[in-house]
Amino acid sequence: MLKAEHLRYTVDDAGGPETIIRDVSFTVEDGEILVVTGPNGGGKSTIAKLLMGIIQPDGGSIVLNGQEISGLSIDQRSKAGMGFAFQQPPRFKGMTVRRLLNLAAGKELPEEVCCGLLSSVGLCAREYLNREADQTLSGGEMKRIEIATVFAKKHALSIFDEPEAGIDLWSFSMLVRQFEMMQRERDESLLIISHQERILRMADHILVIADGLVQNFGTRDEILPQILAEQTMPEGCACSRRGEEGFHHGA
Repeated sequence: MLKAEHLRYTVDDAGGPETIIRDVSFTVEDGEILVVTGPNGGGKSTIAKLLMGIIQPDGGSIVLNGQEISGLSIDQRSKAGMGFAFQQPPRFKGMTVRRLLNLAAGKELPEEVCCGLLSSVGLCAREYLNREADQTLSGGEMKRIEIATVFAKKHALSIFDEPEAGIDLWSFSMLVRQFEMMQRERDESLLIISHQERILRMADHILVIADGLVQNFGTRDEILPQILAEQTMPEGCACSRRGEEGFHHGA
């Protein structure tokens, strides 16, 4: 279980300090899928980076399976059981996809396992296994490879930041099937940042973030009808604008 309490994050810009995350608290239970959604610029990706230690909060705590991890490095959090897939994955000149998968798994993987991981995200292993994970790959290809690296190892909690971004509908369908399989097995928790209705429908709980605050939190059956209702309100209704930006119906 992951428990985040009273997270706060402030940045300094030309106009002075700006608080991006304001007193955000939530829990991800063992084996559940928590989907984080809300308008663009609301702070969703910032929360994911705070959880993984890419940036450090100004206040609050993060506890994973009873261990306070707020002061740990990215590598230490990974060893504690956290996985992370960026919205925009980094490139690695000189490193093959095969090597990247092995590093992510923490061990040498058999070729058939590497091939299965790549196939699970819609890539032909023969074409990609020995390619370098560099600028020669498209954004969508790199995104799928990074998702495969998260699948390469069991985690207590895996975080996916808009996994649907930059991939085609066929690959998205394969990705959803992977999430569904993980959900059925209930052997690890998932936190997925997404606007996609198909992913929202997989959630056990939905967390709505806007303006750096928790706007809504509850079960899928409680929150999803509210989100869908907001999308169908008459044009010009003030309520229909909240959370509308960036929301997409399922592929």
